[in-house]
Amino acid sequence: MFGIPVRGMIVIGVVVGAALMYAVSGGKPMGAAGASTVCRMTVTADVLNVRSGPADTQPILSTLQRDAVMRAERKVENGYRMLDTGRWVNDEFVAPTSDSECQAT
Repeated sequence: MFGIPVRGMIVIGVVVGAALMYAVSGGKPMGAAGASTVCRMTVTADVLNVRSGPADTQPILSTLQRDAVMRAERKVENGYRMLDTGRWVNDEFVAPTSDSECQAT
């Protein structure tokens, strides 16, 4: 077919399949635990201020209500946890969800 031997078509198919799997997984190894590598936090305070930096003196950008769930980074600085948006919340008022691993670094 198209002047390419069957063995060549199989090799091309395998390479294309591998490239598609790599692209779909975002370059991460297949079988990598997706949920356990994601850090998600739940708000434990009635209202939680979201700040532009890791300090009480930083401007408040927004607020989150109790039981809100958001993606976060494992980075904690000055008692503040970085959210995946680059904003910060007081780590005292958030707790990891049951399906995530969020040990501070």
